Amino acid sequence: MAQSLELLLIQFLMPDNDARRQAEDQIKRLAKDPQVVPALIHHLRTAKTPNVRQLAAVLLRKKITGHWAKLSLQLRQLVKQSLIESITMEHSSPVRRASANVVSVIAKYAVPGGEWPDLLPFLFQCSQSAQEDHREVALILFSSLTETIGNSFQPHFVDLHALLLKCLQDETSNRVRVAALKAVGSFLEFTHDEAEVVKFREFIPSILNVSRQCLASGEEDVAVIAFEIFDELIESPAPLLGESVRAIVQFSLEVCSSTNFEPSTRHQAIQIISWLSKYKPNSLKKYKLVIPILQVMCPLLAESTDRDEDDDLAPDRAAAEVIDTMALTLSKQVFPPVFEFSSLSSQSVNPKFREASVTALGVISEGCLELMKDKMQPVLHIVLGALRDPEQMIRGAASFALGQFAEHLQPEIVSHYESVLPCILNALEDASDEVKVHIEKEEILRMSFN
Repeated sequence: MAQSLELLLIQFLMPDNDARRQAEDQIKRLAKDPQVVPALIHHLRTAKTPNVRQLAAVLLRKKITGHWAKLSLQLRQLVKQSLIESITMEHSSPVRRASANVVSVIAKYAVPGGEWPDLLPFLFQCSQSAQEDHREVALILFSSLTETIGNSFQPHFVDLHALLLKCLQDETSNRVRVAALKAVGSFLEFTHDEAEVVKFREFIPSILNVSRQCLASGEEDVAVIAFEIFDELIESPAPLLGESVRAIVQFSLEVCSSTNFEPSTRHQAIQIISWLSKYKPNSLKKYKLVIPILQVMCPLLAESTDRDEDDDLAPDRAAAEVIDTMALTLSKQVFPPVFEFSSLSSQSVNPKFREASVTALGVISEGCLELMKDKMQPVLHIVLGALRDPEQMIRGAASFALGQFAEHLQPEIVSHYESVLPCILNALEDASDEVKVHIEKEEILRMSFN
């Protein structure tokens, strides 16, 4: 089989679609025989070109599950040994990674039954190798093995914790640091023991360093793993963050305020602020982070977005959600800076900032209702002025804010009917449907004035 399979692997990689299709059909037929496993192992180790060796590993990963139980113990040992050799001796990175993927699949069956006792010791040894390639592929395997045999790591938690922290701080290889970051994310997602999770607080400075390096080199897809890790830590009931919350917030604000990054990356940064506001509001208050957050979130309300893009990722919408959450959990700290922003922005020559000034007031009206009731006159001065703005979008935002006031600032708003009611009646004649729709929804407010 080995000789015919080699020709098929080469044919499978040809640019000719018909040739590829024929090779694929024949490979499927041969793959029904368990002897395809030693044949693929042979080509993984001996094929002359890396792409053929890689293809052999890819096919082996797909077929090994169905054939593993049918293989003799001797053949299983050969497979395991060949894969270890491929990981440590192969020159091609894609082939090493493909071999590591096969190891992950086999480990699911072999490790729990005690059939591969030397795998984890090998990985620990490999991860401390002087060779960058060995360290990287070991971390990649730790990451993927967490999903299949995570329980097997429990007795080794202390050693693995120290190893991951060391690799996050690897001074010579960005590839190793990135692989360590991914491994930390996988391991934290698997770990549910509170005492173990708490120890990940030590990782935060190194995680931030690696993520900043990735952003600087354009690897946003890797950098966002940091946000996924922080998400896990924030939602944990354990007091995980401590003073590190300052660094997390600073990093998140740097990312979400930069238009150089992808919308999805910025959105994940904003979400971290949102989760902190929801789950750890006292930490934001304790470390005096409310004002720095609002100094970024409020201007984001004025950021122009292409409405053809995914609105769920729009920074202005995400920022509004953060401000709303903060108003509900930290009302006394939120109202003064938001009101200051609205007062200044309402006078801006930039229409987006005038729009943001009233949007912000509408957004906080539920959480900050008591404070806003005491400031009804200056608040209404801003909103009613915006309702007369020549820009349609600003009038629309003002009508939205009035709707929020009608819902949350009763009955105090009724005492201002003399100034509010004429503006509402005016708005009902607005040329913009957006303005009229918002106003027409405020029946509760209009009825209160009768």
